[in-house]
Amino acid sequence: MDRTIVRLGPNDAAPATATLAAAFSNDPAMVWMFPDERVRQRRLPELMRWIFEDHLRHGMALGTAGCEAVTLWRPPGSVHDHAALTPVAVVRFLGLLGTAVLRAEKLDRTIGRHLPKGEQQFYLRMAGVRPDCQGQGLGGATIRAGLAEADRAGLPSVLETATESNVGLYRTLGFELIDDWRVGKGGPRFWTMTRPVTVR
Repeated sequence: MDRTIVRLGPNDAAPATATLAAAFSNDPAMVWMFPDERVRQRRLPELMRWIFEDHLRHGMALGTAGCEAVTLWRPPGSVHDHAALTPVAVVRFLGLLGTAVLRAEKLDRTIGRHLPKGEQQFYLRMAGVRPDCQGQGLGGATIRAGLAEADRAGLPSVLETATESNVGLYRTLGFELIDDWRVGKGGPRFWTMTRPVTVR
């Protein structure tokens, strides 16, 4: 396996989408959005492809050469961007999300409220490792590549996770917990973390 971390592009959409869909199949936020496992397995690949392609247009996608690990970043200037809800976009979101569209909108809105204000930061929107490749340090290496970009720009980084066990992992990468919140009543719990600039 090639462990080199590269900037991903349009030709990586299929393997990157497969990795993200598999990595997030049991993520608490995705389970809340799509409680029916069969629906979740059907919807996630399409949703992850849209998210990946959106980051190619407005953000940065980093991963291993074979997309065993994928991270999606929003650099300064696009941290708080949201897709405009034009009629065409609404139709597309309904096609992607089905009956989960209202939960997805609530999730997105709540995440936005807990994201630190301002654009002078790098936002790690999503990080996933293909299940059969987990535990090999690929996720950490891919995240560190993005953090190195933030350090070169002299800017902090931010993320949120709905998986409590990830909090410890992100601490080892220099992140600090700043917020602990829940989506509505009975929705998924999230932890927001930031990492200051590291001078090397």
